[in-house]
Amino acid sequence: MTIRTFAIAAATSLALTAPAAAQEAFEMTSAFGKNLPILGTAAVGFTEKINSISNDVEFEHFDPGELVPALEALDAVSSGSVDAAYTTSGYWQGKIPAASLFAAVPFGPEAGEFLAWMLYGDGAELFQRMYDENGYNVHVIPCGIIAPETSGWFKNEINGLEDLEGLNMRFFGLGAEVMQKLGVSTSLLAGGDIFPALERGAIDATEFSMPRIDARLGFHNIAKYNYFPGWHQPATMFELLINKDRWDDLDEVAQNQIQIACMANITDNFAEGEATNFDAMQENVEKNGVTIKQWSPEMLDAFEAAWVEVAAELAAEDAFFKEVWDNLQEFRAGYKVWNDNIYLPRPRN
Repeated sequence: MTIRTFAIAAATSLALTAPAAAQEAFEMTSAFGKNLPILGTAAVGFTEKINSISNDVEFEHFDPGELVPALEALDAVSSGSVDAAYTTSGYWQGKIPAASLFAAVPFGPEAGEFLAWMLYGDGAELFQRMYDENGYNVHVIPCGIIAPETSGWFKNEINGLEDLEGLNMRFFGLGAEVMQKLGVSTSLLAGGDIFPALERGAIDATEFSMPRIDARLGFHNIAKYNYFPGWHQPATMFELLINKDRWDDLDEVAQNQIQIACMANITDNFAEGEATNFDAMQENVEKNGVTIKQWSPEMLDAFEAAWVEVAAELAAEDAFFKEVWDNLQEFRAGYKVWNDNIYLPRPRN
């Protein structure tokens, strides 16, 4: 037996015979109900992953509203009334102008590029700084990502910008700022509140997520026109927020285990979305009477022009938004060299 082999065997023996230390218990609220595919299953999946690999920490999952409402999770984790939250930073745009830049950027990076900036660029550092500099007592870890969402569900066909004017629409993040510039009145509703609002006519249209997720919420029963592509969310990043005091009390091994579980969750989350949405789209057309629509080039140009104005306005108003936006733009300029040369054009038959 070599010295290295003996050392490994001895360490294993000690680990097996040493008394187990008490696990640190974390109550984790989720912004998405566990019955929601892709979004909700990602939060459940994270708790299963971390609990299966760690003897140091144990996470308990709670649906939105069981501990706190979905849109109050940041304040709850910061104050310590909840230990952790699986959510997305776009929900805090009303509190922090730059928050949505770490969630979904209109006409911005797709999943691979977003992760590249977050993990190998300055994204993760800026993400944590955002919370620190705004006085939130949280530690943040990227913990999920999905490919583009649908662009929205409408009760009536949209043939031009004039058809958007005066609509009341549920919309998320920075895309909502674009829609407002085009005459749409937007509101941010949690997932479970959208269908009732559509049903009673409080909103005329909505976007929420991917076709399979939206199918679970039943939007197709009221709004029969589903628009693509998801210009407002080419990718959506999800975060794990942990109360900073709880995080700092953990040893390095436990912290690493949580981060590794989140990295695995990112892979699982992305793959589930890629694997399951085409069936939902086919069912929408064949069984639910949905018409899938593509925005015209003219409409996409109008959305993008409005976004360029919104980004410039937000950068002029908020120094940290400008810093993050400039950093992301610089990264994207470099990435463009790779992106424009390596990938096949889409769509391909």
